[in-house]
Amino acid sequence: MKKTVLIPIGDPAGIGPEIVVRALQNRTIYEMCNPVVVGDRAVLERISGILDSFVRIRPVNDVNAPCEYATINLLDVGCLSRNESYSLKFGEISELAGRAAYSYIKIATDVCLSNSKSCMATTPINKQAIKLAGICQPGHTEIIANLTGVVDPLTMFQTNLLRIFFLSRHVSLRQACAMVTYDRVLEYIIRSLAALTSLGLNDGSLAVSGLNPHNSDGGMFGDEEQNIIIPAIQAAQSQGCNCVGPIPADSVFAAAKLGKYPAVLSLYHDQGHIAAKTLDFHKTISLTIGLPFLRTSVDHGTGFDIAGQGVANSASMIEAILAAAKYDYVDVR
Repeated sequence: MKKTVLIPIGDPAGIGPEIVVRALQNRTIYEMCNPVVVGDRAVLERISGILDSFVRIRPVNDVNAPCEYATINLLDVGCLSRNESYSLKFGEISELAGRAAYSYIKIATDVCLSNSKSCMATTPINKQAIKLAGICQPGHTEIIANLTGVVDPLTMFQTNLLRIFFLSRHVSLRQACAMVTYDRVLEYIIRSLAALTSLGLNDGSLAVSGLNPHNSDGGMFGDEEQNIIIPAIQAAQSQGCNCVGPIPADSVFAAAKLGKYPAVLSLYHDQGHIAAKTLDFHKTISLTIGLPFLRTSVDHGTGFDIAGQGVANSASMIEAILAAAKYDYVDVR
């Protein structure tokens, strides 16, 4: 039985609706899953006109309704009237767009919680628009975590065979280095391995990246490897964790992209982001693990500079939908 993939269309003033319409012209998606879009009909009709798209928009009340190629099954939220949808200016931040984007996420989340065969592939939202709408959580991960009662879900990037977890995300580089502690490294090794298990990726050792150049060459420039990272890896191994490292950051991602390791634990944001996006910027996606359901996402923003021009690249959206359909996700919290 094919999974149902809920696809909230994101900020209606951004490229989210466009990449959804473009992606659902891909026949493989319909072979792999039942895609169900969550948004406003008028928004999709507007962007379909710009794209001169051949897809048909079909509002449905049942997410289990049959899906067919070149037809978008749509849960029509009704957040924006036709006049409001067409009056939104592409590329502009607005409370109206933020409120709509949040509504799409909430409804998609509600469906996923009530339907065990459902998962979610999300499109970009604008943090400032979300804030204007009075939403306290700044992004998708925080919003969905709040809606599902989950504390601190785990993010994994995927680009082809390269998969990356992150010890820290949106903090300064100075703070990120300070967050490389024994307890945190040990915790994230355990959590990353549990996440791989939830995705059915149980073969091979999780690789832990080094922090300093060349793993500090025996302490010549930095001592984090010797005093923090190696002891944490050894402690994890003593608990039965299949992990190796630290492996210098200038080589570990290259090895992982060839399949030597199922995933890498990156020690700060840009260390892993640069590796993934250099490998294939347009096909990099993220997975949020530790929720009651799997959530995948494009790894780019709302593209306000090109919104409404019909030029957005849908490769990441296609990859996100296919990844959500592919993984037989098990919540192992």
